Amino acid sequence: MKVSYNWIKQFININWSSEETGALLTDLGLEVEGIETFESVPGGLQGVVIGHVLECIQHPNADRLKLTKVDIGASEPVQIVCGAPNVAKGQKVPVATIGTTLYDKEGNPWQIKKGKIRGEESHGMICAEDELGLGESHDGIMILDSKLKPGTPAASIFEVESDAVFEIGLTPNRADAMSHWGVARDLRAGLLQKGTSIELITPSTSSYHVDNRSLKIDVEVIDKALAPRYCGVTISGLKVAESPSWLQNRLKAIGLTPINNVVDITNYILHDLGQPLHAFDAAKIAGKQVVVKTLPNGTKFKTLDGVVRELHEEDLMICDGEKPMCIAGVFGGIDSGVTEKTTDIFLESAYFNPISVRKTAKRHGLNTDASFRFERGIDPNSVEYALKVAAIMMEEIAGGQVTSDLIDIYPKKISDHQVVLNFDHATSVIGEEIPREVIKAILMSLDIKINNVTESGIGMTIPAYRNDVTREADVIEEILRVYGYNEIKTTTKLNASIATTQIVEDYKIQNKVGSALTALGFHEMLNNSLTSASYTSLSSDFNKEHHVQMLNPLSQDLAVLRQTMLFGGLETLAFNKNRRATSLQLFEFGKTYFNYPSGREEKKHLSILLSGKRHDDSWTASNDTMSFFYLKGVVTSLLDLLGIDGYSEKAASLKLFSEGVGFSKKKKTLVEFGVVSNKITKHFDLDGEVFYADFNWDFILEEIPTTNFQVQPIPKFPKVKRDFALLLDESVPFEALQKAALQTEKELLTEVALFDVYTGKNLPQGKKSYALSFTLQDTNKTLTDKQIEKIMSKLQQRFEKDFGATLR
Repeated sequence: MKVSYNWIKQFININWSSEETGALLTDLGLEVEGIETFESVPGGLQGVVIGHVLECIQHPNADRLKLTKVDIGASEPVQIVCGAPNVAKGQKVPVATIGTTLYDKEGNPWQIKKGKIRGEESHGMICAEDELGLGESHDGIMILDSKLKPGTPAASIFEVESDAVFEIGLTPNRADAMSHWGVARDLRAGLLQKGTSIELITPSTSSYHVDNRSLKIDVEVIDKALAPRYCGVTISGLKVAESPSWLQNRLKAIGLTPINNVVDITNYILHDLGQPLHAFDAAKIAGKQVVVKTLPNGTKFKTLDGVVRELHEEDLMICDGEKPMCIAGVFGGIDSGVTEKTTDIFLESAYFNPISVRKTAKRHGLNTDASFRFERGIDPNSVEYALKVAAIMMEEIAGGQVTSDLIDIYPKKISDHQVVLNFDHATSVIGEEIPREVIKAILMSLDIKINNVTESGIGMTIPAYRNDVTREADVIEEILRVYGYNEIKTTTKLNASIATTQIVEDYKIQNKVGSALTALGFHEMLNNSLTSASYTSLSSDFNKEHHVQMLNPLSQDLAVLRQTMLFGGLETLAFNKNRRATSLQLFEFGKTYFNYPSGREEKKHLSILLSGKRHDDSWTASNDTMSFFYLKGVVTSLLDLLGIDGYSEKAASLKLFSEGVGFSKKKKTLVEFGVVSNKITKHFDLDGEVFYADFNWDFILEEIPTTNFQVQPIPKFPKVKRDFALLLDESVPFEALQKAALQTEKELLTEVALFDVYTGKNLPQGKKSYALSFTLQDTNKTLTDKQIEKIMSKLQQRFEKDFGATLR
């Protein structure tokens, strides 16, 4: 949010530098992210002075140029070549001297330099008003008052305004600071705490009066819950024209473009007092009637931006006797606004329900200055006051008259908050005792009314505009930010409690696994837990009935909490592939969310995604692509890293895999991994295979061994390897062979590996060939040939008996 320092000075008389004020605002919780300089005339007319044309003759080498000598207050006159048709001897003119920077209409700077024009030297430029940024005319040079003294800086003649503009990173809870008045209130509280007594000056409404009652417009609020307070007044005899320069400068300083005096006044009040206003052309209000109500679902309405929108049945509308005119608190209609022909207006000031405005704005994808304030909550008690201030400005600037009584429909007053502060509790939270008199002074500086004071605490009334201060903790925060976080002393003694911790700490395990994956070339991703409900239809694994839905989603793409980590990961894959990333190895720790009939559940997961090449393109690297077995190797290595063993292999239960495997232990699935189905990857415009692993992290943590491990010496005696080439039925998995072998020889057989698979020609129908490697080792002695042959014979018999295998 942009805040003008000159504008703030209308409320408080402060002579601090902008840097000092910015530092204080940051200490008060209104973080100043930057300070920019604004000048009503770009460049501030620096280097432009008043010149006196002493001589003006025809340029010897050009029919349309004049050769002038101009007194600019220097020791000698300067020669300037001028092409303006109205330049003449004796005139007082603005002169841009050599080195002066001027700006074109697009804001691009250019510098005045000494040069030759058609063979004659020129030491500056006599300027037209558009060249100086003082107007639009380029018909000729500016001719100034003859009484002006040569050499006088032009900035002092044209009253160029310079301003410091704060860029404040406003937090959503600080609705009270969404105006210059609100910022000034906070600034005054900070200055009072620093010992600077200062008064808050607010616009007076004492001159407000009804001139006549010639234009009455009836107002009816049908839905009072959505419009708790609604005010309006008619102003007649307006002349829509350009705003005065001071008003334009205020709006330009904060990045707004002046439109006309009526619209500019409503924008000014919004940023001045924080109260959005809306001006309707009274001649366009059918039946001289304003009705605040909702309309049937699907009603068409054309907004100011020319877009025809379909209304929702909960959208609050400002209507006349025949049609809708405005989306309440959000955006005006194209057929009821102020134009150059407008002479009479109905000026609206209201307090709309924040939740209703937020829902309407999100539904229609609109974010306006008005909705920004309404949806956070404005001051319900300044609605009438702001309307009167605006009416006075309309009379003074646009020449109108108030031609109706001020209508104020406020059936149920929004009450202030009652809060009790306990002194001991405040000291406990802050960590230091703040004197009670200081606490009372801070509260009063924040417009908090003190009802009673006892030995134990304070009873107080919080103004309604501080809708973020409703609890004792909120009051303590207010006291602390004004007192100053930097004023709280750091103790030399540190007290800490010894907390009991679990043997298996989740964050440590995540760091361990994350480090291992990054060492393998993986990158960690962090996706949004909010996702699109439409993704549920991509796989039968997920049920739309189990969605945890958002009440006020930012968009339909962020409407529900995710039931799987997959789809967010695929969005990330697509994003990176569209930016020509060829090797993608990604992982993410996160949660999935379910709304079961028995209640809501959260589940922890680790997801891994692979796609593309194993390595980035390089003349030293192979062109291997990601594969199922590479993913399986990563999965098994992570389980080994965590000390998890004794798991069994089974087919994956998730339907999102076209091919997949799962590891389970104690009837719990630890992880499932495989190739994501083409139907899903095509939805995300992904070409090629995508490999995915989904670890059930809660089960993983349960299975991590907590007993101390034992260290064993490396065996002194050699390992022995033997191979079998087996002819088997295609249905026999390697896992079954491995399990049978380890059961057959439990003492000396340490490893069974599959190093070759062959199917195809020269094999009987329905058969395949497995080449298995067996590693044998005795830790106490060297194995003999007789022992080895005996073991291999036992293995062969077991394979023949259980699987019908034969040696090739």
